[in-house]
Amino acid sequence: MHDIIIIGGGPTGINCAIEAQNAGFDYLILEKGVLVNSIFNFPANMTFFSTSLNLEIADTPFISHNDKPTRREALEYYRRLLESYDLKIEFDAEVNGMSKSDGHYIVHTESKSYKSKYIIVATGFYDQPNKMNVVGEDLPKVKHYYDEVHHYIRKKVLVVGAANSACDVALECWQKGADVTMAVRSSALNQRVKYWILPNIENRIKEGSIQAHFNTTVKEIKDRTVILNTPDGEVEIYNDYVLAMTGYAPDYTLLTNLGIGIGSDEYRTPNVDEHSLETNLPGVFMAGVVGGGLKTNRFFIENTRDQADRIIREVELREGIA
Repeated sequence: MHDIIIIGGGPTGINCAIEAQNAGFDYLILEKGVLVNSIFNFPANMTFFSTSLNLEIADTPFISHNDKPTRREALEYYRRLLESYDLKIEFDAEVNGMSKSDGHYIVHTESKSYKSKYIIVATGFYDQPNKMNVVGEDLPKVKHYYDEVHHYIRKKVLVVGAANSACDVALECWQKGADVTMAVRSSALNQRVKYWILPNIENRIKEGSIQAHFNTTVKEIKDRTVILNTPDGEVEIYNDYVLAMTGYAPDYTLLTNLGIGIGSDEYRTPNVDEHSLETNLPGVFMAGVVGGGLKTNRFFIENTRDQADRIIREVELREGIA
């Protein structure tokens, strides 16, 4: 029996755990993968857009060589928090549902169940890529996460997407010697792409260094080719890898299995009280980027850092502590 169970061992889950620990609550983090699983799956050489100062949690300095930290530095930071606070966390504990008994919640994983009075859902969204739902998407050549460029040197690479990730990936692969083609569903690249990236890739497309098909979708992926639906009809191109940078979404199956309501708005925003961060389930709170639903640019680590404190203060009020 725990006071609080936190679902998700990312930056927000860690922040919630530290606040719960400082308040004297018995808590447990359930993480389906490894520590900060989403950041672990970021590109190997990724640099954060935010500064290390804006990413700090629990008044613990985030030390990085430059103003904006790398993935490697972030992983080290969260490992340090884990050890410094001796956080209670179970890895490889994927939650698949929740029930209620005697006024308490029972959180279920494949192998075990956990009882708690309060629940904090901090699952993020990066673990759930938006699928293209096309024939061949399950082939080994298709990647929904970009790892590092070395795999793609002198390979024919199709990058699917038009936002920051797609443009970053297309440029890096081209710079390191890949033959890059882009498939863009709309008539232009996303104009909110980072200001230092957008003109660069637009110029590469204009000069023909990177081939781009606009108003185009993927129809089928084969072992050695890809079929595209373009304004001029079907086009089949030779291909070694498909890098589907099509964005990510919350795990709505999990949210539904937990019993959390989903709004009918276009972003499928979870039902969360803006002030208390409580969901439609009494005593079940939601923290971090998952609260934005499909509007995945609404919340970030840096603008949700206060949510852990808000939730724990709310729990203290209900327990008559504060």
